[in-house]
Amino acid sequence: MKTVALTGATGFVGRVTLDRLVAAGWHVRALTRRDQSKKDGVSWVHGSLDNTASLAELSEGADAVLHVAGVVNAPNAAGFESGNVTGTFNMLAAADAAGISRFIHVSSLAARHPSLSMYGASKAKAESLVTSSTLDWTIIRPPGVYGPGDTEMFDMFRIAAKGWAILPPRGRVSVIHVDDLASLLVALLSAENMSKYVVEADDGTPNGWTHEGFAKAIGAVVGRDIRTLHAPVALLKFAGWADRAVRGSKAKLTPDRASYLAHPDWTINRDAMPSPDVWKPEIATPAGLIDTVAWYRKHGWM
Repeated sequence: MKTVALTGATGFVGRVTLDRLVAAGWHVRALTRRDQSKKDGVSWVHGSLDNTASLAELSEGADAVLHVAGVVNAPNAAGFESGNVTGTFNMLAAADAAGISRFIHVSSLAARHPSLSMYGASKAKAESLVTSSTLDWTIIRPPGVYGPGDTEMFDMFRIAAKGWAILPPRGRVSVIHVDDLASLLVALLSAENMSKYVVEADDGTPNGWTHEGFAKAIGAVVGRDIRTLHAPVALLKFAGWADRAVRGSKAKLTPDRASYLAHPDWTINRDAMPSPDVWKPEIATPAGLIDTVAWYRKHGWM
């Protein structure tokens, strides 16, 4: 049985990926800051990305690294730098010291335009560290990830249930269900001829979704024909400051996020899609939204 060292195992994407790895026959050494329940096929390793001793322990005996952990929300550039850049540097060093060659790195489409946000800049720096390493790396840049248990897109569902949505300036986005992303990450671990590739993947919708189209798709599954308003960039950034002032570290529309949301094209490069023999999306977004809303309602979020 092969062993994979997994970071971000307790996060939204990581939890689903952990289950997929075990189901695929991997033994998982999973990094965690807190005590976790015992789980078949999983060895929990206490530590964090800034604790190099714990990363050495995490990497011990592993055949590959799946680096999912990252910071999506921070109060300043230093917070993104610490979580996304320094954390990736430390994980690369631990993998190299342990003799691990295969390294799957989860980045973001935001890395394509680092000047737009502190988040995107940090993800681009992390990618540079990975690509300049001597490891057998593959980078995956997910678009917007949604699914049961997600907190980042939850506000869109909550507001849509009220019958309206304030959207960024007109543009297009790609999205992917968390289950499809997890299956891609597992596939990339053992895929042949994927060394030194930057992969982009989505739900398979040609040309992605317009902001309005995606909002109305959410409205349909919550039973509302919603009204939409495209906010100008200045208003979107003001809303980001307001959300930060009201919700503090729990804010979802931060000033930094507003900066990159205003970009008109967050669709994937279809030429960077993995070949169908490696992976293809299985969950159409309308069906995925239904199962996401069902989870929110079951757990009392809506």
